Amino acid sequence: MRVYLFSEGGNSFTHLKKKKMKSQTALITLIMVMSLFILLLVSCKKDTEIAPTTTPLADSDKNALLFMLEEEKLARDTYIFLWEKWSITPFTNIKSSEQSHIDALAQVLTSYGIQYTILPAGQFADSVLLNYYNQFVINGSISSANALQIGATIEDLDISALDKYTAQSTNATVINVYNSLKCGSRNHLRSFVSAIVSAGGSYAPQFISQDYYNEIISSSNEKCN
Repeated sequence: MRVYLFSEGGNSFTHLKKKKMKSQTALITLIMVMSLFILLLVSCKKDTEIAPTTTPLADSDKNALLFMLEEEKLARDTYIFLWEKWSITPFTNIKSSEQSHIDALAQVLTSYGIQYTILPAGQFADSVLLNYYNQFVINGSISSANALQIGATIEDLDISALDKYTAQSTNATVINVYNSLKCGSRNHLRSFVSAIVSAGGSYAPQFISQDYYNEIISSSNEKCN
């Protein structure tokens, strides 16, 4: 009888030992998976963020970045207003994309330690941009067709300004951000013009040349960084 009880106890002990080992193995595996996931997150974050720099930024680049920050805000604020007014397709995704443009410019400014202020919707420090906004919301409120024309006009304006500031800069970081924003603006222009043409209308460029405009519209959408 004692042998039977000893044998049973030994089997129970062995079973508990194996169960404990399985639990430890599962815990170690979980920790390894979580560690790998955290490393991937940190890696992605490092790839997308611009590291702080001690290199001074030229005044011309600083002023251009601050202006473009508000110009991208002009696009975002106008698109949000027109989306709420008409709920038409091009504004659905593009209004969110403009926020990413603002974030990209803000990231560059932050990396150089430059302070900036993003005013509430519809407010702008630059009087020219403020006048544009007031004009755009008035004209865009007349009809959905007008709203699409406003969208194309803003992207036209953005591309023109970005081309100008790209040509004036020698800073690789700033130029890379401008090129990325231009890529997005070209895609946005294609979307607005496509919607205009589908509705039976047409768009004539107001800020970029006709040849440049034709080159953009005749090309396929681009994959932007």
